[in-house]
Amino acid sequence: MSTETTAVLRRACEQVGLNHGAAELIRAGENDLYRLPGGVVARISRPGQVSAAAKELRVTRWLAGTQVPAVRPWGEQDAPVVVGERAVTFWHELPPHEQGSTTDVAGLLRELHSLDLPDGMDLPELAPFVRVAERIDGATWLDPQDRDWLRKRLAELQDTYQELPAGIPWRLVHGDAWRGNVATTAGGPILMDFERCAYGPPEWDLVSTAVAHVTTGWLTTEQWTDYCRTYGYDVTTWDGFEVLRDIRELRMTTTAAQIAERDPDRRGQCIHRLACLQGHRGSRPWESWSAVP
Repeated sequence: MSTETTAVLRRACEQVGLNHGAAELIRAGENDLYRLPGGVVARISRPGQVSAAAKELRVTRWLAGTQVPAVRPWGEQDAPVVVGERAVTFWHELPPHEQGSTTDVAGLLRELHSLDLPDGMDLPELAPFVRVAERIDGATWLDPQDRDWLRKRLAELQDTYQELPAGIPWRLVHGDAWRGNVATTAGGPILMDFERCAYGPPEWDLVSTAVAHVTTGWLTTEQWTDYCRTYGYDVTTWDGFEVLRDIRELRMTTTAAQIAERDPDRRGQCIHRLACLQGHRGSRPWESWSAVP
């Protein structure tokens, strides 16, 4: 456990009257999750994410009155507890579950994208390039020429995104819709992690799974067909698909670069992804893309 986040957890629990003495680390990553006694989960953000945590609470409280099954905030908390620069939110622990399927993701997105935002729901516009530049700059282990290439590619895609062709009307989007953010319980699938929730093109959510078929080959044609049938649309037929696909691929590569900065064993995977983007590994789908934590 991180000494820093356990200290944050202690102070946040004291403020809301929760017992932290038997806290158990569930996951350490972009956010640290701790299981507390009484069926409560504490989520500790990285520094500087207070507004994103507040947004998650607003959105999930609203979703509780819709047909979209989503994680539920604990108690009456309507704002995160702020300790230093970190935001702490508390959630009802999910019942026994496993990772959702791709069709679960499609079904939940179909319901989510059908919702009309209520008056007064203040959502930021989708930010598809959030933290990409920071990840490039932070990957000091990369060859300087490769980092320069990534910066140039980022600038190209930022320009191209501004000319994105028309598609499905903009609406509420999850922002990070993949199997890892869906929990399948005995009562059905539940959508989680609304940190990137925003107002934007629904295609962004769909491309997240599409790259698992067209880019990495992680999904078979049959699985992709089932996904499209469940949602009711094949995003790869849209004129703007390649733009969002390329942005997703860049995000996946810079995420690997960030992880490899602290875990040298992951550097080979990042270098492989980068070589694919640079055109040195033939055409898609590219083999040997493996998941990084």
